Amino acid sequence: MSGSRPTGQSAPDDGVVVPRTTALGEPSPTAETAAVLVGFFLLQFPLTLLGLVGLFALSPAVVVEPWTLLTATYSHATPGHLVGNLLGLVVFGALVERVSSRLRFHAFFVLTGALSGLAEVTLGSLLALSPRGVLGASGAVFALMGYAITGNAVADRLLDALDRSTSAGWTVTAALVGVAALLAVVLSGPGTAVVGHAAGLALGLLAGRARLLHVQRSSGRR
Repeated sequence: MSGSRPTGQSAPDDGVVVPRTTALGEPSPTAETAAVLVGFFLLQFPLTLLGLVGLFALSPAVVVEPWTLLTATYSHATPGHLVGNLLGLVVFGALVERVSSRLRFHAFFVLTGALSGLAEVTLGSLLALSPRGVLGASGAVFALMGYAITGNAVADRLLDALDRSTSAGWTVTAALVGVAALLAVVLSGPGTAVVGHAAGLALGLLAGRARLLHVQRSSGRR
């Protein structure tokens, strides 16, 4: 015997594999991104073992290989490389997605991954005095970490106090970029894309300060 559901009561998510965790009650973009990273690695890694990593890695040749702006963010050199970025994605993505939407989260991940990669292959290559390539989602993960650091009420009050304490309008921006550079050096291991990490973290800190990913919470969320 079937019964009617009281008006206004939402239906249970029977059979839903991906939890609904965004501010709009959408499926988790963190879980979706993790699935894409794993799936892409299973397709890409065998080709990497055959020496075809250049098909996916972002390098100074990006002008003639524009697809690498996307593929480099979702590709990884080794299983350990993938696992490390997955851990960061799960921790910081889970925090950011709860105040954002599915579309904004995915757009932010792709954009910050591409921009941080570009920073590494341009500025990083200049600093190293040799061409550098980059592979992995760490730039985007650092951006999520930056957003989680500044995109909350506690950080907002602290940064507002800093802003009011000086007449220079660029103080907060300069401080966030400086923090990004310092944290990137401390948190990045040897042989990693330090410039890309710093760029991703700076983008995340500034985006969190501006609340770029925040959306109004759906009235249907409980």
